[in-house]
Amino acid sequence: MEENYIPEWVLGGGHIDEGAFCREYLYNNPMVYTDGAFFTAEGKVNCLDQLRKEIYEEVAPYLTRNIPRKVDAILDTMKMECYRQKLPYQETVIHLANGAYKLEEGFLPVKTFCRYRLPVNYNENAPEPKLWLEFLDQLLEPEDILTLQEFMGYCLIPTTAAQKMLIITGRGGEGKSRIGVVMRALFGTNMSTGSIAKVEQSPFARADLEHLLVMVDDDLKMEALKGTNYIKSIVTAEVPMDLERKGIQSYQGQLNVRFMAFGNGTLQALHDRSYGFFRRQIILSTKNRPADRVDDPFLGKRLVEELEGIFLWCLEGLFRLIGQDMQFTISKQARRNMASAIAEGNNMVHFLRSQGYIRFDPEGTASSRGLYGAYKDWCEDNMMTPLGSRTFFSFLTQNAPQYQLIPTNAIPAGNGKFVRGFRGIRLCGRF
Repeated sequence: MEENYIPEWVLGGGHIDEGAFCREYLYNNPMVYTDGAFFTAEGKVNCLDQLRKEIYEEVAPYLTRNIPRKVDAILDTMKMECYRQKLPYQETVIHLANGAYKLEEGFLPVKTFCRYRLPVNYNENAPEPKLWLEFLDQLLEPEDILTLQEFMGYCLIPTTAAQKMLIITGRGGEGKSRIGVVMRALFGTNMSTGSIAKVEQSPFARADLEHLLVMVDDDLKMEALKGTNYIKSIVTAEVPMDLERKGIQSYQGQLNVRFMAFGNGTLQALHDRSYGFFRRQIILSTKNRPADRVDDPFLGKRLVEELEGIFLWCLEGLFRLIGQDMQFTISKQARRNMASAIAEGNNMVHFLRSQGYIRFDPEGTASSRGLYGAYKDWCEDNMMTPLGSRTFFSFLTQNAPQYQLIPTNAIPAGNGKFVRGFRGIRLCGRF
C-alpha cells in the first residue's frame, strides 16, 4: 500500500463513511451477523473486544475525537451490513479445523460460514488413541465406555434429539475430570465449564449457553436443586426458549447445548419427584481407584496429543448412536445407578419397598388417606421427613403402572361414601 494512501471511506475533517468502511472491512474479513452474534468461516466470533480493536486501529488515524463511540457506531453498522436472517445449524455436518465432515458424504477440505468449528483436524489415518483407551479401561466398565463414546459423539453435532445429559460419579481421585480436559481440547470455545445448579437458578446463565455445543460441570454440587424446569427444557430443547441478558430485553434463542457432569453424587431435586427429571439423565459410575496407583500429573496433556484419534473414536460413537435411533447404550449398572438415584431422591420409593406397612395385592384396595398415613408412620419409624400429601398422591398416580396400581375414585369409606385411592395394594393389619 502506498505511504500516502487514504481509504475511500475517509471523508476528511475527522469524518468517515461508516457504511463504506464496513463494506471494505467485510470484503477483506467476511462475516455474517445473526441471532445476536458474528460468525465467520471459523465459527462464532467470541471476542468482540478483539473486533473493536481491529476497527479502532484502522479508523483511529483519521479521527480526532470520540473514537470509542465511533468504533461502537461502526460495529452497529456492520451488524446491519452483514445481517443474515438464517444461518443453518447443520445437524449432519461437523466443521473441523481443516474442513467439514458430512455424515452422509465424508470429509471435504472446504470451509464455509458456520455456527461451530472444532479446533481439531480430520485425519482418517490418525493412529488409534491407545493412551485414551487405556485410561478409559481403568476408569469405566466396557459397556459404559460405549455410552461415553456415544455421548461425546452426540456432542459433535448441534442437536438435542437424544434428550439426555451424562453424569459420571465416583468417590474421587479416579481421574474422571481428565475427560473434561479432553473435551475442552476437542470443542474449544464451543464448550464452557460451569455449574448446572447456576443454570437452573440464575436468570442470565442460560443465555450464556447460546451458541455452545456442550457444558461441563466438573464439580457437581450435592445440594438438591430447588427447581428443574430449565434443566429439563434445555436437555430436550426442540424450539427456541426465552433467554435473558443483563440490561437487554428477553428474547427467543435456540439452545443446542448438552450437559456433562462429574461428581461424587448424582443430580437431585428438592421438589421434583417425577420420572421426567431422571429419565433425562444417564448415570455412569467409575471403577474404584487402585490403592497402589501412581497418578501421572501430565496425563491430561498426553491425552490431548491423541486428539485426532479421539475425534475418530467419537465419530464412531456418533454413527452407532444414530444407528440406534438416538438411543444410548445403557448398561445394567447404569440402570441400577438410575434406580438408586430415584430412590435416593424420593423416600416414597423406599416406602413402597417396605414390609409391614403395605402389601401389593391385585385384589386389594387402599384409600389415598390411608396410604399417606402408613407412609408418615414409616417415615417416623425410619427417622425420615415425609413429603407433602399432594406430592405423595401425584407420585403414586404417575407411577401407578410401574407398581401395577389402578387409581380410582371408588374406594369404599363407609356410610355410603367413596374416596380416592388405588386398587392393587392394601394396608397391613396395623393400619
